[in-house]
Order: sequence, then C-alpha cells, then structure tokens
Amino acid sequence: MNDQLERLNRLPLRANLRGISPYGAPQLDVPILLNVNENTHGVPLNVREAITAAVTEAATGLNRYPDREFTTLRQDLADYLGHGLGAENIWAANGSNEVLQQILQAFGGPGRSVLGFPPTYSMYPLLASGTDTEYLRGVRADDYGLSAEDAARQVRELKPNIVFLCSPNNPTGTGLGLDVVEQVYAAGAESQTIVIVDEAYHEFAHDGTPSALTLLEGRERLIVSRTMSKAFALAGARVGYMAAAPEVTDALRLVRLPYHLSAITQATAIAALTHREALMADVEDIKVQRDRIVSELTRLGLKPAASDSNYVFFGGLADPGTVWQQLLDAGVLIRDVGIPGHLRVTAGTEPETTAFLAALAEILDHAPELRS
Repeated sequence: MNDQLERLNRLPLRANLRGISPYGAPQLDVPILLNVNENTHGVPLNVREAITAAVTEAATGLNRYPDREFTTLRQDLADYLGHGLGAENIWAANGSNEVLQQILQAFGGPGRSVLGFPPTYSMYPLLASGTDTEYLRGVRADDYGLSAEDAARQVRELKPNIVFLCSPNNPTGTGLGLDVVEQVYAAGAESQTIVIVDEAYHEFAHDGTPSALTLLEGRERLIVSRTMSKAFALAGARVGYMAAAPEVTDALRLVRLPYHLSAITQATAIAALTHREALMADVEDIKVQRDRIVSELTRLGLKPAASDSNYVFFGGLADPGTVWQQLLDAGVLIRDVGIPGHLRVTAGTEPETTAFLAALAEILDHAPELRS
C-alpha cells in the first residue's frame, strides 16, 4: 500500500468510497491527443471572438451573483434542441457529469439503485458511489449490443430507481434504437424508474438518426442528457444540460448549489450557441474523419465498431497494451479502455487522423502478430 493511500484510509471515509479510484484518463504531453473524445478542431476564430466579447461584458458585473435560473441560456438551449421544448424543460450545470450527479442526488441515494450496462461510460459507477446509490451492472450481448427486449427484462427483474442508457454508447460508439428507450421506460412503470438517455455525442450520429428528445412528451420519468463539451468544442468551459418534464427541473432545484453556473460560464455558452453554425461545420468534418478511420482500420484487418460518435472502438488486437504503447512512442495518444483485444481512438483533424493511421499501419506491418 502506498503512503498516499495509507493516509487516505486513516480518514473516516465513507465505506462505499474505500478502495475505488477517481476518474481519470492519462494526461500526457504528446503531439497528437486522441484519447478523451475532445473536439480536436478547437473553437473557430469568430466564435472565440464572440465568447471573448461576451465574457468581457459579463466581467463588468462579477461583483454580483449570476442569474440563478440561467434564464437566457435555458431558452437558447431549448431553441437549439427544438422538438417543442421550452426553457421550463431545460436544466444545465458544470458539465453533463454534474447534471447526472444532480439527478442521482434527487432520485438516487441510500437504499436506492441505478442500473448501467457495461461496458459503458466509466463515470456512472463513480457517480453512484459519490451519491451512495447502489450501482447495478446490467448485461449486454457478446457483441456489446443491447436489445430492447433484454434491456426491458433486466429493468423488470432488478427494479432500479434510475437507468443509464448511453447512446451513442461510450466506449463502443454505437447508438441505441428508440425502441430500447421506449421498452425500458415502459418496463420501469411499476418501479417508477427514472430513465436517463445520455446523448453526449448525438451531434456526431449519422444523418437521420433519431434522438430520444422525440420521446419526451408524455414521459415525465424520461431525461435526455447532452453536453457542450463535444460538438461545441467547449470541454474547457464545462457546460452540460438536459431536457425533461418541468417537474424534473424542479426536482434538481432542490439539490443544486446556489448560483451553480457562473456568469462567465453562461456568457460563454450563450455566445457559442449564437454561432453554432460554424461549430456544426467542424462536426461534419470530424464525422468524415471518423468514417475514414472505420474504413482504414477495416482495410488493416482490424474490427472497428460502427460509430455514431466522434471516436472509433476497434478490436482485432492480440496485445492492445503493446499497440497503445507503441502508438504513444510514436507521439499518438489513444485510449486503452481495458476491454480485451480493443482500443478506442478519437477522430482527429485530417493531419492527426493521417498520423494515427500511418503509425498504426507501421506498427502492424512490423509486428503482424499484434493482430488477433
């Protein structure tokens, strides 16, 4: 046991927090960073200028608390999402993780449970631990898919208070059909289960892919979570949001910290939403690079999953740890998600994607035994 862990265990830490590790991906100084699904294109100049002007204006009032209800931001987010949503349907916080945490604070807690379907977003069990909510591990098919019938059956059997449905799923990048959401919601009627559809990467989905936003009407236990970290290239600003029935946003007001969204955060998000056309153009370019990665990995004899996100999950590796390390040695950082035979790579700019594909091809050419 290292000294830091020993000192931590001397504190009166809650029992359910002992022995777990905090969330964290490697933060290394390498030329090409393709490991945490950031928007690799950055913020366009005109959007940066608009954000700078908005933040400068907001700074004149920093001696006052911000709008506690972030009224303008909620209306702008509702306008962006469409589907007949109004400001009363919208909630936002410091990243979608905080939104999810607030949902668990309101509807989870001691004696309650949340169901996830691993492999999925690794923050879900950590959010459960942080709110003292029991985390139930559902089961996927061997190909990591999740059918409506199987998901609904598990909800009926386990009767969780909350369900996480990640679509597109992280780390596999595959989307869920709306039939999964519909049947899971119906299966949770008796247990009054809150159903969260985490659509953090929805803007990267293939054209015509429907959103669970279309299912919100008449379903007061359904929540659709989104983020501005990915498509809007605002990972550093920490803005996440959700859409749901107005009574859900009322529930989150009971647990949010006072004035939790700073005036600077609100100004940044509003400016970005005003200039979303430029940001969405970059999303289209990222989708091109993502599809290129899928095509090239297939050509290399690997097994990429179909992706509706800004990353590609791929298998066909006999020793993913060695491939990951050799890519790092070549200046390319991708993600080892701990799933045997698989790695995950974020779709970069055209030069970044080219560098990744070239480095991987060279590694496999020199050591074909690294393929499974």
